[in-house]
Amino acid sequence: EKIETIAKRIYRADEVLADAKIRNQLHEWEDAGYGNLPVCMAKTQYSFSTDPTLRGAPTGHSVPVREVRLSAGAGFIVVVCGEIMTMPGLPRKPAAESICLNDAGEIEGLF
Repeated sequence: EKIETIAKRIYRADEVLADAKIRNQLHEWEDAGYGNLPVCMAKTQYSFSTDPTLRGAPTGHSVPVREVRLSAGAGFIVVVCGEIMTMPGLPRKPAAESICLNDAGEIEGLF
């Protein structure tokens, strides 16, 4: 319901396209107590649709849901829509912690 509300009321879509596997996953998470979590929609930034060539706020389009991800620790569900690449996770120790200047003033730790 949350995904459809966002798609229809905010993105001005006619429908949400999600296969049975995705819908079942959402129902399982709801049954496990995650139904109260907010939803984060991951899609192109160029349009309210999932098509980056449909600039602005088009109407009458569909929002295809490619996958859903539970971020239980962060407290939200990510809905990946259309052809979008999401950012990879970061390592436990950021590379920046290994970069420094040595006594000669040269940068170390880049490679």
